[in-house]
Amino acid sequence: MPDPLQQLLDLPPIEKTARGLEHTPHEIWQQPSTWIQTFERCRERNSELKSLLCGAGVGRGSSSPAVYLVGAGTSDYIGRAMAPLLRRQWRCDVWALPSTTLLTDFDDFHFAGRDYLWISFSRSGDSPEGVALLERALDQHRTIRHLVITCNARGQMAQLCARHGERALALVLDDAVNDRGLAMTSSFSNMLLAGQCAAHWENPADFGEIVGVIAETGRQFVPAAAEVAAAVSSVECTRACFVGSGALRAVADESALKVVELSAGKVTTLAETPLGLRHGPMSSVDSNSLFVAYLSSERRRRGYELDLLYEINRKQLGRVRVAVTVQGIDDVSPLADYCLSLDCAADFPDLYRPVLDVMFGQLVGLFASMRHGLKPDQPSPNGAITRVVQPIKLYS
Repeated sequence: MPDPLQQLLDLPPIEKTARGLEHTPHEIWQQPSTWIQTFERCRERNSELKSLLCGAGVGRGSSSPAVYLVGAGTSDYIGRAMAPLLRRQWRCDVWALPSTTLLTDFDDFHFAGRDYLWISFSRSGDSPEGVALLERALDQHRTIRHLVITCNARGQMAQLCARHGERALALVLDDAVNDRGLAMTSSFSNMLLAGQCAAHWENPADFGEIVGVIAETGRQFVPAAAEVAAAVSSVECTRACFVGSGALRAVADESALKVVELSAGKVTTLAETPLGLRHGPMSSVDSNSLFVAYLSSERRRRGYELDLLYEINRKQLGRVRVAVTVQGIDDVSPLADYCLSLDCAADFPDLYRPVLDVMFGQLVGLFASMRHGLKPDQPSPNGAITRVVQPIKLYS
């Protein structure tokens, strides 16, 4: 069977433009090759990262700073996917806090005498909440150190960092991952990988080996994931439920957002943990639902996840069920209509999987968009959402 994503990539340019397929399919497909480039870019700036992080107090043990991972929407989910790795690597308090929350409740999260490091994510660097927060922190809270990971060197957040170089650093990724489509795809995975590079600032070479495994696994995963995504989208489910634990919970969140964005809300979505789904939300998994489980490679988590799959199967919930897993562990195929296996070791850590697993959610969104007659590059025909969030009124 031909790779359905490759078929879109091979369309004549004029047809891609007419169908709104000029950017999004390519931006999903290109991800594995861009990860290597992002790693190299981060490694080249590792001395600057080291200076900022050491200056912020990372590595001081019990007196390390509180680390806030700041972003909105997809950029918030980057922080959620990255937080478990930073906690393990840096051994300090790390919290993903939406910029939309910090903007309204700033003082509830900052206390005198405490050191803070913000790592902010923004594809455009022009998000109104992100810009307003960074300006406020730089002007009024001079002890906070900042790392901004962005895809736009001309964005306001990068420019603010340049003006406050003594306590702020902008890590600007290659323009190729500054997605032109509305939905963030390659910008999500590359900003996340850049954050993981920062997590490994003391041993970048070791992380480079992991990136090599991730990139090769991703290249093999994309065609298989595209085939399954196209197949499940053809069933025309009106709901989609994604579940995952730990770092993979953030993949569930981002997958749900991608599907609802790219389908213009024609597919309603839900994201939960496997245990959390059982406390009420399972009632929404009906006969018109796509159910997707991102299964952990960690034995304890996976036990809870398999129990949920057995329950979903026993109750015959969901119209079509998909499991995304790693190779070499117990067979879950009897519990799912489709079982997608990542071609990596059975014990490959969940901490590094989000950039891989999320591509399935992105592809489901892409094919759902097409199934509903939308243009994936601009899937919001009434202008409800736009590529860069519109300016908002700010209140002091």
